[in-house]
Amino acid sequence: MAKSRKSRRGATAASVAETVDGGLAELIPDPDRARAWTLLLDGAPQSHVDLDDPAFLSFEYQRRLGHVIDLVAPPGRPVRAVHLGGGALTLARYLAATRPRSTQQVVERDAPLVELVRRELPLDRNARIRVRSTDAREGLAKVPGGWADLVVADVFSGARTPAHLTSTEFLDEVRRALAPGGWYAANLADGPPLTHLRGQIATAAARFAELALVADPTVLRGRRFGNAVLVAADEPLPIPELTRRAASDPHPGRVEHGRALRDFTGGATPVTDASAVDSPAPPASVFT
Repeated sequence: MAKSRKSRRGATAASVAETVDGGLAELIPDPDRARAWTLLLDGAPQSHVDLDDPAFLSFEYQRRLGHVIDLVAPPGRPVRAVHLGGGALTLARYLAATRPRSTQQVVERDAPLVELVRRELPLDRNARIRVRSTDAREGLAKVPGGWADLVVADVFSGARTPAHLTSTEFLDEVRRALAPGGWYAANLADGPPLTHLRGQIATAAARFAELALVADPTVLRGRRFGNAVLVAADEPLPIPELTRRAASDPHPGRVEHGRALRDFTGGATPVTDASAVDSPAPPASVFT
């Protein structure tokens, strides 16, 4: 394992670089926040963590997933959550900070990355967060049936979501783990012509009664590559409040749901294990 440190802000802060299973992981100090760090994997930004303020979410897509966490249950009520994909454990930290006494399971395949994050960016000792180092779908299969109020999928390998996490069979496993009234949220990435995104909406619609999609309008219009957050449940979602929060974000997002979202799929069909492929690779310009 390669390891290096480079001073960034004097003796009190240094960047950290280590080789992990997913490539070169770098923790870069945030020059504007005293104990905040950005995690990069092979140069691609993955997570941002502020140890002094875990409720601060720097990345646009993570703020949108934060809105989901805020709305999944009445304010302050502890929830049981499963995070598929860990990164720097940003969303698990956020949920622990905003909903004390919540119980969480994080499934992150990259064990060396988990070790790096836990060593350099330690979790609050009072946070009820258990981390499993295994494949996301295998880890999900070990979650007791009906246990989770929320399942969040944010899994990328080489900046692409693995094919086996995009199918109806995968969502069957999500549904098995969800408690009645539970929500599923996924961070999706795509660009023109949005074939992957349309297929993922059709796939979720085949397994859940209610859907909403939150994204930058330019991404929805197919003008650039970007992230979209898909929310799915079997009960009505709080669309007005989700819309208000998305619109008031520093980078305003649009919420699509109902007929408009069905029309957006453009006739795409659900993805199965037999037809699944990895999500598209982002263009190099995304990270420059």
